[in-house]
Amino acid sequence: MLATRRTLPAVIAQIGRRAVAAVQAVGRVGHFFGDMGRALPDVGVWGSLLIVQMRRIGVDSLPVALFIAAFTGIVLALQASYTFTGTVPLYIVGAVVGKTLMLELGPVLVGLALAGRVGASNAAELGTMRVTEQVDALETLAYDPQSFLVLPRVLAGTIMFPFVVALGILVGIITGWLTSLALLHLSTAEFVKGLKFLYRFKDTWYSLLKSASFGFTITVVGCQVGLNTRGGAEGVGQATTRAVVYSAMLILVLDAFWAKVLL
Repeated sequence: MLATRRTLPAVIAQIGRRAVAAVQAVGRVGHFFGDMGRALPDVGVWGSLLIVQMRRIGVDSLPVALFIAAFTGIVLALQASYTFTGTVPLYIVGAVVGKTLMLELGPVLVGLALAGRVGASNAAELGTMRVTEQVDALETLAYDPQSFLVLPRVLAGTIMFPFVVALGILVGIITGWLTSLALLHLSTAEFVKGLKFLYRFKDTWYSLLKSASFGFTITVVGCQVGLNTRGGAEGVGQATTRAVVYSAMLILVLDAFWAKVLL
C-alpha cells in the first residue's frame, strides 16, 4: 500500500512532464511556421537558392522514384492478371495498373522513398550546421536561417514532388503495359481500353495535389527537426532518424486525410 502511494505521484509527474513536452513541441512547430511566413517576402535570398534545391530535391531524386515506380507497375500487372484470370476480362489489368498507380501506390511509395532520401538529407545537413554553430554564424551575419536554409527546400519540395510522382506514374504504366504485352499476351489496344475504363480526370489532380502535400511535409519535417538538433554527432543521427520516421507517419496520415476529403 505504501509503495503504491509512493509510485502514484511519480506516475502523475511523468504524465505531466510528457504533456508539457508535447505542448512545447506544438509551440515550436507553430513558431517554425510563423518564422517561415515572415521569411516569405525575402525573395532576394531564397529565390536565388530555389533552383539549386529544385535540382537536388527533384531531379536528383528521379532515379530512385522511377526505379520504384517501374517495378511497381510490373508487380501490379502480374498480380492483377493472377487475380482476375477466369473471372473478369483481362483488359481490366490496365485499369488496375493505371488507377492504383495514380490514386495510391505512385504518390505513397515515391513519397516514402523520398522521405528517406530528402527528409534524411535535410535533417542531417541542417543538424550538422546547427551543432557546428554554422546557423548561429548566419544569424550573426544578419542572414535569416528560414529564408536562407528552410524556404528554398520547402518550396522546392512542394513544387518538384508532383513532377517526380507524375513521371513515376508514367513509367509505372509503361512497365505495366510492357509486362502485359510480354507475359500476359494482352494487346496494346486491350491495355489502353483498361486504362480508359475507370479513368477520371479527378484522378490526375488528386494525385498531384497529394504529392505536393507530401513534398511540403517531408521538407518541413526535415528542416524543423534538423534546426532543433542538439548533442553533436549523436544528435545528428537521432535527428535524421526522427525526420524519416515522422515523415513516413505523416505521409500515411495525409494519405488517409485526402482520401476522406477528396474522394
